[in-house]
Amino acid sequence: MPASPSLVARLRGTMDVLYREMVKFGIVGAVAFVVDLGLFNVLRATVLSGYGSGPLSRAVVATIISAFVATCVAWVGNRMWTFRHRRNRPVHHEALLFALTNGVALLIQAACVGFSHHVLGQESLVAENLAKLVGIALGTLFRFWAYRRFVFSREPLEDTSPLAATAD
Repeated sequence: MPASPSLVARLRGTMDVLYREMVKFGIVGAVAFVVDLGLFNVLRATVLSGYGSGPLSRAVVATIISAFVATCVAWVGNRMWTFRHRRNRPVHHEALLFALTNGVALLIQAACVGFSHHVLGQESLVAENLAKLVGIALGTLFRFWAYRRFVFSREPLEDTSPLAATAD
């Protein structure tokens, strides 16, 4: 009868999986970040330049559009690479949970940009980009937690870490 891995070996295996997920999540997030911030600035400066400044200012509209596109990029990267070992639901179910999670993160981002623009009266490009960065940071923390907890919630396969099979 094979001996079960020790607590230390299981902890090392868990930390190894967590570390790899965090690194991959960071890489996918960096790509999505470039898409998000780049598209935000392109939309704000060109496509939406004539858009009014009502409750949905051009910065908020640009935030919504750029975050949606970046979310699509992140979905593919996280599903196919970061959390591929955790997939256990039908694609449409994961996609719905992913969309809901990113909807909340989008609201966090839009709230930060809207607060800066409408409450603080900061309408410069620098101020709106700083507000966007704060929103992205807060949304990223929420996403990582929610992806692991709800979207890709299946425990990793036992053979994902070489340390999981070794005993101390």
